[in-house]
Amino acid sequence: MSASSEVFYAETPTRRFARGFVQSRLALTGFVIFALMALLALAAPLVSPQNPYDLAEISIADAVLPPGSVGSSGMIHLLGTDSQGRDMLSAILFGLRISMAVGLSSVFIAMSVGLCVGLCAGYFGGRVDGFIMRIVDVQLSFPALLIGLVVVSVLGSGTLNLILALVIVQWAYFARTARASALVEREKEYLVAARCLELGGWRIVFRHLLPNCIPPTLVVVTIATAASISLEATLSFLGIGLPVTEPSLGMLIAGGFDWMISGAYWISVFPGVVLLITVASINMAGDRVRDLLNPRLQR
Repeated sequence: MSASSEVFYAETPTRRFARGFVQSRLALTGFVIFALMALLALAAPLVSPQNPYDLAEISIADAVLPPGSVGSSGMIHLLGTDSQGRDMLSAILFGLRISMAVGLSSVFIAMSVGLCVGLCAGYFGGRVDGFIMRIVDVQLSFPALLIGLVVVSVLGSGTLNLILALVIVQWAYFARTARASALVEREKEYLVAARCLELGGWRIVFRHLLPNCIPPTLVVVTIATAASISLEATLSFLGIGLPVTEPSLGMLIAGGFDWMISGAYWISVFPGVVLLITVASINMAGDRVRDLLNPRLQR
């Protein structure tokens, strides 16, 4: 490899982004913690001491055991048990799995919808842009929690309904970001050349404009993922999110809230700590991603 090619390879945006991300200990720590949490969530059926959904493995006689207690079956409950006799460590791992699945899937769908809508608004402009942006402005004027409460109350509880509610809450953020990027990219030379070649508008949007508008939306992805997991936990804590048969971290926190007075702190505290660590790790990595993808924030 020649010296010129080595310099070119060293200066590629992907390599520069990876090097800048690794240089931040805080971002690298957050990424490692989130990756570990995701790995534990995926492997929950394999690493959990107990299946909290299997009634044959749960005994009501083991309800509200403190951390480190030995149950009637001889199992050591490292984090104690809840009011139904479920092992808290197992319940947290399965709850983390559900919370991450709901949060990540809703963000992916919201990003896809927001990108398509925002790119169309920014590229075509005119009445299309005005109509879409008025809808976005109206939605962003309301708190996300209020919109989630209304949507879930109308649709009812359930995993799919909760994902749909989170998509409705978050698509507007991606649409506004994509529109801003499209307005900048629309006047650049490669798009002017594409229009001069009389390429179709949809082909220009999804083949030429879309790849250049994805990096700014990645910043929103990190913020939206943490917000989505937190909002899902809030709705589940209020009892209108996921059903009792699919306990997420928010449902576990709500289940132990009434036991705090009697001293059974572990039922709510341990799921809350896991939720806090998960959201904090996403924010730690997301701040660095935002700094690297925004040239104005780079020193």
